Amino acid sequence: MRKAAMRGAAALLVATMIGGPSRPQAPQADWTSFGGDEAGRRFSPLGEITPANVARLIPVWTFELRPADRPDARLLTSNMTPLAIAGMLYLATPYGRIVALDGASGATRWTHDLPADDGVAGRALAYWPGDPDTPARLFVGTRSGRLLALDAATGRVAAGFAPLVLRTPEIMNGTDGGGYPAGYSYQINSAPAIVGDVIVTGARLQESPTRGPAGDVRGWDARTGRLLWTFRSIPRAGERFAETWRAGDGLRRTGVNVWSSMAADVGRGIVYVPFGTPAYDRVGIDRPGANLFANALVALDARTGRHLWHFQTVHHDIWDLDLPVQPTLFDVRRAGRVIPAIAAMNKSGYLFVLDRVTGQPIFPVHERPVPRSSVAGEQAWPTQPIPAAPAPLTRQAMNATDIATLTPEHTAFCRARIAREHAGFAAPFEPLRTDRPMVRFPGSGGGPNWGGGAYDTARGLYVINTSELGSIEQLGQDAQGNWYNVAPGPSWFGQDGSRLPCQRPPWGQLAAVDVSSGRIAWQVPLGVTDGLPPSRRVTGRPNVGGPLVTATGLTFIGATDDRYVRAFATASGRELWRFRLGAAAHAQPVSYRGGDGRQYVALVSAGGSFLGSPNSASRLVVFALPRTGERGVAAIAARAVAPVRAPNPPRTPTATVAVASASTDFAPGPVKAFAERACTACHVAAQVTGQRRARADWAATVEKMVGYGAQVPDAQFDPLVDYLARHYSPAE
Repeated sequence: MRKAAMRGAAALLVATMIGGPSRPQAPQADWTSFGGDEAGRRFSPLGEITPANVARLIPVWTFELRPADRPDARLLTSNMTPLAIAGMLYLATPYGRIVALDGASGATRWTHDLPADDGVAGRALAYWPGDPDTPARLFVGTRSGRLLALDAATGRVAAGFAPLVLRTPEIMNGTDGGGYPAGYSYQINSAPAIVGDVIVTGARLQESPTRGPAGDVRGWDARTGRLLWTFRSIPRAGERFAETWRAGDGLRRTGVNVWSSMAADVGRGIVYVPFGTPAYDRVGIDRPGANLFANALVALDARTGRHLWHFQTVHHDIWDLDLPVQPTLFDVRRAGRVIPAIAAMNKSGYLFVLDRVTGQPIFPVHERPVPRSSVAGEQAWPTQPIPAAPAPLTRQAMNATDIATLTPEHTAFCRARIAREHAGFAAPFEPLRTDRPMVRFPGSGGGPNWGGGAYDTARGLYVINTSELGSIEQLGQDAQGNWYNVAPGPSWFGQDGSRLPCQRPPWGQLAAVDVSSGRIAWQVPLGVTDGLPPSRRVTGRPNVGGPLVTATGLTFIGATDDRYVRAFATASGRELWRFRLGAAAHAQPVSYRGGDGRQYVALVSAGGSFLGSPNSASRLVVFALPRTGERGVAAIAARAVAPVRAPNPPRTPTATVAVASASTDFAPGPVKAFAERACTACHVAAQVTGQRRARADWAATVEKMVGYGAQVPDAQFDPLVDYLARHYSPAE
């Protein structure tokens, strides 16, 4: 049974049903999906920008995401990846507007505004090229759980396609989506996959409590919006793999969803679906078993939704080790043959290279024993799959000797935090405890995250960025029995306010893996901490947002919270160029050919994400090699922003509330109802009411939650922060 729980063997079925070998579609100069193409390779074949001239790049135009008619509106964060098609750029703004821009000049060609009570959900649009009878379409996911189709040429609502209401009764499991129109608990968080004429959708769901909307994946007709199929993420009684759950445990359970991006082998008609963790994602007392299809990469026939194969990267996940990374398709050359392959990664930093037709690992994967749980009733899975190659791309654990020594003040703070909280250090895959906090690596932010990797076809290198973010967590329950992290904040292992992790650097890295040998070709720090002494600034930085590789041997990436966009030599990892933006670019850079024949590189600079980077700008920035006499955009900083700084001297520890006193009710006041809706659509109340923060820290926390997708309109932002700071401030 355990073997069946790990992967399905369906090679013969696939070969019979779909036909013979097929290769991924050839890369195009256009950027037609979040990953460049549906194979998720983030590769540009354009050759104008090279390692020899990349240092000359300048910003040639920008586009402000904040509308000109709302100059006083709060700057909003965005992780949007623009699409580039036939010289045009298409993107959605955090202000509820979809725009089409001339890729060479930035001139607006059309706009489409969503209703005032709705907004764009997700990190990219999806593009369908149409057919002789149906014009090309853009698909847009909204926070109210709808999927819209727009005519790509005009921006008008596409004829013959009624907006899809994704929050159907079958999906919502009797819940109301957060209790208000733009409910947070079910929305598209990433662009749908387009496979031929089929739209494949997943969704972002709540993390707690455990009962809520289903994480099922669905296929829709791109012409009419008709539902074609539904694939249940948790098998029901009598279905295959239902035995990986105890009877009844999967009913109305939320989680096991696809909040990240899917990929597709369009030629074979296969969509690859990376599923996340069941709720609650830190404890599994109420769900013994391997829990398929949680934490599994699942291959489905895109036309029917039929299961072809799966590979589970974590069994019975109790660490929040989702598969956030979009799968990437490529060919592996080994032992004189070419193997159609796919890369899958979860937050643990292990790269699984699989045969994308059969699901079998190309490099051996061993089931290794892992620690048992100390929590009464928790049946932690006794082994976890560990690939023999490549080596893990992120650290797997730390101990007291790994505390950072960059400055005496920071070292003292980190050691004092460990002593004050009586925290221990977890071994790899050690379950969380109820009696003390534990520092674990990688933490809930990864490792790798939703930015994904890129594949250089000529060099056979898979390039991906990772963060070294540890979590410090302890299990506890509220009065209703809901589990949550009761450890004193912040949950990341660092110094609150300083943005400095407590372990030795690197804190973020960029790596290239030779996929044919399984060898890490190179790995370098990604990012700098400007506030440290010059000799210690190359620390790497926490990052989110993926790389772009080009045929000329360049890797472009923003991602870091130090606000730089950089270019590296793909063959060696040597940094060749950097440019400081007005805000961190936690987004995916794209490259395209404009209508003038020029090669451009574009990315959104708007801060935010779960890293909580300041929203000091909200714009699209477009780079190119300068023409004769061209000076480019003179200034792109919205306002002065302090660099990532060194720590303040140690201060009196912030008081924290004991586990037993964390209330399940919000404090009374005029903002109470809104706070409950905004803060508990994804978390239990005690995770908020148990915190004690200064106003500035609450503002940063709310901004971070907005980066996750929380519904906090401009007019409610300051009142919510004021309410939280008034009722949940540090003890004097």
